[in-house]
Amino acid sequence: MAKKKSIEKKLEKCCGNWSGSCKGGGGCVYFLGFVGAAIYYISQATGFWNGVLGVLKALVWPGFLVYELLKFLGV
Repeated sequence: MAKKKSIEKKLEKCCGNWSGSCKGGGGCVYFLGFVGAAIYYISQATGFWNGVLGVLKALVWPGFLVYELLKFLGV
């Protein structure tokens, strides 16, 4: 039992809080989504300011996604 605690302390010191928390890849996925959304919105833009608005929309695309999903589900 004491050996297990020692190993857990060493892992926590080395890797942070590793006990079931999933950290790491979320930022990368969000960035790829941002790039894809920015490309889509900018390609649909008809002028410069619409392109700027497209970049701003690309920053908050998960909010649009959740809103439309909840609207579709009728919640």
